[in-house]
Amino acid sequence: MTEIRIREKLKALCPTTLLGCIEAEIMVEDSQNELWNQLNDACLHIASELKMEDIAKIKNVMDGRAVYRKLGNDPTRYRLSSEALLRRIVKERGLYQINSVVDINNLISISSFNPVCAYDLDKIQGPISFTVGEEGESYEGIGRGKINIENLPVFEDENGKFGSTTSDSERVMVTTDTVRLLLCVVSFNDDPCMHQHLEMAKGLLEKYAGATNIKMDIVR
Repeated sequence: MTEIRIREKLKALCPTTLLGCIEAEIMVEDSQNELWNQLNDACLHIASELKMEDIAKIKNVMDGRAVYRKLGNDPTRYRLSSEALLRRIVKERGLYQINSVVDINNLISISSFNPVCAYDLDKIQGPISFTVGEEGESYEGIGRGKINIENLPVFEDENGKFGSTTSDSERVMVTTDTVRLLLCVVSFNDDPCMHQHLEMAKGLLEKYAGATNIKMDIVR
């Protein structure tokens, strides 16, 4: 399993930070009908159960927003990726079809209410740190241009910052060429259901991405 550490700078502000990590060999395909239908069913259920004002009251969302405030960010400007997905669903704007792993990523996120980050492991160099973005730091976000990551919870390798709980970078994005995956479920409140989230992810990756040589770890 790739070495992943939560750095003291983040731990000091949020000692209940928890990472549920999966590493696997996979085959990424275009969105598949069965998986897409499962994702759509989950979206329809959320849209029927939640109003916009309910989203910020969900514990995993609320606790993540509190961490953003502690770090000095406005969580209504830099939203948790999980919150952004839920808001999009409640607004009935639908989700994008990218590929099977992105669909799995989104399904886990809207089921757990946690940010979920998926990376091409072959594009990551050396051990990984989960830390806080420094002043003036940015990277090219997926489909969003340059993103300011100052004071955001971010992943970092030997080549610099590459992902956050708001938006990931193009440098390590998952494509149909990806063969080694790192998927991280991020909790800011020591989510007691993390094992279940990882088992759900494992099952989906096996069924829809042909995942093999699966390794799982929980990092505190």
